[in-house]
Amino acid sequence: MNIEEIRDYCLEKVSATEAFPFDEDTMVFRVGDTAEKPGRIFALCSLERPDYILLKCDPDRAVELRDRYPDEIEPGWHMNKRHWNGVSLGGPHLTDSRIREMIDHSYRLVAASLPKRLRVGLGLENG
Repeated sequence: MNIEEIRDYCLEKVSATEAFPFDEDTMVFRVGDTAEKPGRIFALCSLERPDYILLKCDPDRAVELRDRYPDEIEPGWHMNKRHWNGVSLGGPHLTDSRIREMIDHSYRLVAASLPKRLRVGLGLENG
């Protein structure tokens, strides 16, 4: 997958938004934006490094993925290394479907952490 495909895939998610809150280089994908405050981040990409994405991950699963794909997945750079993985998109072992699955996992993990009233209001969960 390339950065354009990553962007399109992330924005297909229910209530997903894109922003550049840190600088004009770092594309951030969030879920749960409201008028009062921004949502929670589930993915980040640098336009200067379009072959790398940061994704939230369950801590046990993060270690498993790093062990399975040591050349493509590492602890998230500048993030909580227990909860974030840095994923190299150009590696030979990660398929597009595996990358989409990791994005889905990150999105579900972050969306599930939103307050229930917000999940229901955004259509992420039935009331």
